[in-house]
Amino acid sequence: MPRPTTPPPPRRIGRPGARRPLRQRLRLPVDPFIASLLGTVLLAALLPARGAAAPLVSDAATAGVAVLFFLYGARLSAWEAWEGLKHWRLHGTVLTVTFVLFPLLGVAARLLVPTVLTPQLYQGLLFLTLLPSTVQSSIAFTSIARGNTAAAVCSATFSSLFGILLTPLLAAVLLHTQGGISADTVLEIAEQLLLPFAAGQLLRRWITGWTARHRGVLTLVDRGSILLVVYSAFGAAVVGGMWGTLSLLRLAALLLVESVLLAVVLTLTLLVGRRLGFVREDVIAIVFCGSKKSLASGVPMAAVLFPGPAAGLMVLPLMLFHQLQLMVCAVLARRWGAAPRPTGPAGPTAPTPPVPALQHTG
Repeated sequence: MPRPTTPPPPRRIGRPGARRPLRQRLRLPVDPFIASLLGTVLLAALLPARGAAAPLVSDAATAGVAVLFFLYGARLSAWEAWEGLKHWRLHGTVLTVTFVLFPLLGVAARLLVPTVLTPQLYQGLLFLTLLPSTVQSSIAFTSIARGNTAAAVCSATFSSLFGILLTPLLAAVLLHTQGGISADTVLEIAEQLLLPFAAGQLLRRWITGWTARHRGVLTLVDRGSILLVVYSAFGAAVVGGMWGTLSLLRLAALLLVESVLLAVVLTLTLLVGRRLGFVREDVIAIVFCGSKKSLASGVPMAAVLFPGPAAGLMVLPLMLFHQLQLMVCAVLARRWGAAPRPTGPAGPTAPTPPVPALQHTG
């Protein structure tokens, strides 16, 4: 006689993810590196370098900038970038957005001074619009959204390469750094930015294996150098008394202006990409590569172009925009990645290549 079986207990029906730990449900998309930056700013506010320590910190920050750009040169493959020229319409669109549309919007924001932005915050906002695109987050978000990852790699690389030349020149023209374009300005930029980058490119074939084996250590060097530059810049601003001119209301206004700026660029890149006839995967790459601004490039460039206390306020808008673009683009990437893929006569589109190894902070 068969034994009676006990029916299984009824399953509890609820919302997906309702039984996940509270810590996971309340998790916010805050970049750990941004948390480190905020901690560094707090440290600079409480314990800035003073007296004999100030020039030592400044010299260390200058050395950190050279190390950063040497590593950038060692990592960027000029051959891969040259091969990527085959998709020149897409790359040209991204570069136009990065170095033409963004600066034009930055110049237009001059109308917000002094009612919404202080002159110092506006200068930082304008400097932000002149920077190249990120590398790491542009590629990652394009891949998550199932866009053209290979094109994103090339576009981000081109933006970084062009930014080393175009950003200082645009800053000298639009921000009148150090009195405008002068021989001393060009030599200083070449010495602190271009020379280390060129050295990294020349030595790349011999140190590529070494950098690949020590990727984790070099990432710490990257981030540590950026944190050192931030500490030096913000500490000098604290000692110079420039923070007394800021208020929470002004910071809130800056965040609102940057939110509008990001929304405008995201919308325009999406519309322009579709208008120019790009396929869905290419439009995704254009949106994510064209809407980003690089913190990793912006911090050391600000230290070179705006020495002294001014560098702190020049970097502040970039730090806020960096976290804002990560949060907004993370939501967009997840939403587009979960959307059904369009099919054509030949079936679904080809799968997106996997994300390449990301080696430095965007």
